[in-house]
Amino acid sequence: QVQLIESGGGLVQAGGSLRLSCAASVRTFSTYRMGWFRQAPGKEREFVAAIRWSFGNTYYADSVKGRFTISRDNAKNTVYLQMNSLKPEETAVYYCAADPSGSGQNYQYWGQGTQVTAST
Repeated sequence: QVQLIESGGGLVQAGGSLRLSCAASVRTFSTYRMGWFRQAPGKEREFVAAIRWSFGNTYYADSVKGRFTISRDNAKNTVYLQMNSLKPEETAVYYCAADPSGSGQNYQYWGQGTQVTAST
């Protein structure tokens, strides 16, 4: 069982920055793909970014390219999401997820989520 614990959410003014962290309980992630998703009130959950643990390949939603950066720290078993130039419409609960297959189609493990609010 993989446990994921997010942190780093909070309130920031529009245009500001936040860094989210996702600490994982499992030490070995060689085949995993780790992703960040978000869900705003009344909307469906959407993909934000992902990273393949072993190779470091990164993937981004078009809406966040150039502003968000996903990264990982192998020693700390932690994935990060650096978010810059946040927009009010990006206010949402942000979730970390793990896909053991690495395909990006099988996110089996999810964190509890962390609230991000970008105020006008």
